[in-house]
Amino acid sequence: MTTLFGTPDVKPKRQFSMLPILTVLFLFSYGLMTLLIVEQGSTIQSQRTMIQLLLGDSTELSAIKAKAARQQALAAQAPTHPPVEAPTAQAPSTQAPTTQAEAIPSEKAIPGRNHGKAHRPAPQLPPVPASDISDARRALMSI
Repeated sequence: MTTLFGTPDVKPKRQFSMLPILTVLFLFSYGLMTLLIVEQGSTIQSQRTMIQLLLGDSTELSAIKAKAARQQALAAQAPTHPPVEAPTAQAPSTQAPTTQAEAIPSEKAIPGRNHGKAHRPAPQLPPVPASDISDARRALMSI
């Protein structure tokens, strides 16, 4: 019975606790997280700057391409033969007078020119109904 009602053995408390170690680990982890946030911010800013530079370069390149295409189209439209100069005052000729149609070279005589003949536009296809359009990501591929 003495064991039931006797004095309990009191163990001395440990002097060592986990609180200082946990506090240090907590501060260290928050420091690393702060460093990560700062680095991500600088990375995002550098990417934003790079995208803006690339956008400027892209617009400049597209302007150069459009200018080159415009010059090429103008060069293709320009006649390949020198322009016919208007005749100056001439002395009357002793030959038989010619008609105006005979004086102007025939349009067929000038190669590489397509006078008055319009190209036929390509036939337009009817629109595809929305019910016929399938999502390629969901297309069933079977063997």
